Amino acid sequence: MKQGLFCVFCIIVMVWVSGCQPATAVSITYPSATPTAVATVPPTATSTSTTSATLPPPPTFTAVPSSTPTAIPSATATIAATATAVPSPTPTSACDLRIPGDALDTVVTLQYGISRDYAPADLVSLNDYLPYRVTQGYPIEIRQPVVEPLVQMIEDMEAAGLHPEVLSGYRSYSAQSIAWAKWNEKNPETAAIVSAPPGHSEHQLGTTLDFGSPELPDLVGEEDIEFHTYFYMTSEGQWLLAHAHEYGFTLSYPREAFELTGFYYEPWHYRYIGVELATTLHEQGLAFTAYQLANFPEPCIP
Repeated sequence: MKQGLFCVFCIIVMVWVSGCQPATAVSITYPSATPTAVATVPPTATSTSTTSATLPPPPTFTAVPSSTPTAIPSATATIAATATAVPSPTPTSACDLRIPGDALDTVVTLQYGISRDYAPADLVSLNDYLPYRVTQGYPIEIRQPVVEPLVQMIEDMEAAGLHPEVLSGYRSYSAQSIAWAKWNEKNPETAAIVSAPPGHSEHQLGTTLDFGSPELPDLVGEEDIEFHTYFYMTSEGQWLLAHAHEYGFTLSYPREAFELTGFYYEPWHYRYIGVELATTLHEQGLAFTAYQLANFPEPCIP
């Protein structure tokens, strides 16, 4: 009986084992397919993505340096061309070689001089046009264009009861050298502000005059005095300050222009520049030197 039961049990086990084997065989087949799919897809995608991200930067860095050096030299060349054009207005003639023309507005200052060889070609003697009481017998010369307005002004001053004197006109380079030497010997510290060095005097232009007044000796307390800042207090000095521009004359060295001109106040020193310009300066309160330096190019190399 027991043997019979054992045999039945064995048969059942064999049947059970035999029925499970197909499932096991299928299970073995699936693992084989799964690793193949995984191994093929992921490596391919990863490898392609990594390589694409690494390659673009090199072309980018190569292009930037290439365009930068090309643009810089181009800008530099433009600046160089501009700088070259600027110096062209610079004067090329030295001041001590400058020969002025006939212009009435020639710049002559302590900085900008004229040649020792310059002398106006149209000088005339004032004694041929004005009486002795005005010229005091001095051999005064001035340029021809100044004669008519000067004579008219003197006549109008005398008609107003004044007694104008003309003490100086054209002064050559040599004459200015003598005057400069005297002042330099007398007081070298102040010579440059009371007298112009030769070649730097407006008198050499032949359009500048020094005026005098018979009232000056009493004001100063010196009998033979001819030039003094007190001239502005005389009747003649006050009239000239108020009316000289109407005849084309301007005060070259006013009191307030010392820092600009370098000369002490000279209320007797007038220069002929024409009625229009003299009137403009008078109305605007400008010194002629200020006008010249603001409106004219540098005339020469000091």
